[in-house]
Amino acid sequence: MRRTLLLLTMLCWLCIGAAAQQTNTYVNIETEQGSCIVKLYNETPVHRDNFIKLVKSGYFDKTTFNRILKNFVIQGGDPDSLYEKGRKLNAQQKWLAPEFNPALYHRRGVVAMGRDDNPEQSSFTTQVYIVDGKKWTDVQLDDLEKKYGQHFTQAQREAYKTIGGTPHLDWHYTVFGEIVKGIDLIDKLTALKVDKAGNPAAPVWIKVKVLTAKQVNAALK
Repeated sequence: MRRTLLLLTMLCWLCIGAAAQQTNTYVNIETEQGSCIVKLYNETPVHRDNFIKLVKSGYFDKTTFNRILKNFVIQGGDPDSLYEKGRKLNAQQKWLAPEFNPALYHRRGVVAMGRDDNPEQSSFTTQVYIVDGKKWTDVQLDDLEKKYGQHFTQAQREAYKTIGGTPHLDWHYTVFGEIVKGIDLIDKLTALKVDKAGNPAAPVWIKVKVLTAKQVNAALK
């Protein structure tokens, strides 16, 4: 009897543990130039849930990729001018406390939230960017460590040397997702004609939607 109860208890805990393992949410970002699928990180639940809420409300469908800087980032959502000092925030616009995680860093293809120079390094809810970046050498990464007091793990160094990214943004901006399919969209967007400030010559519209499990399975086969 005791053995049976023990087995039932263990089974119960295993079921609870399995249920607690949340599956990732995926979104599709579509533009005239192409599309990509982004996996949202469960390690940044506040940023993840904020993004999902805005996507489901159709918020980003009314915005554009308004700033495209090759070898740096592709910025979309609300432009900086919408929340400069003295401006009143809309209901959807607020600040999110940073959710920094050493395993989540600014390699090429990740998605992060923008912000201004607030000392708390809080994210602005409606401004996002995709990292393009560039490849770095060990010497350059050493210089960044000295300049910003950072420490790059071996995994980060390998990623920045082989994949590229923007390592100087680590621990300053919250990364909350990554492109898992369609990373060539970055090349298509950074090939567009822009002015010196990175503003595209023609508006780059955005359509974002949350994918169902069935859609994800079909897309990632």
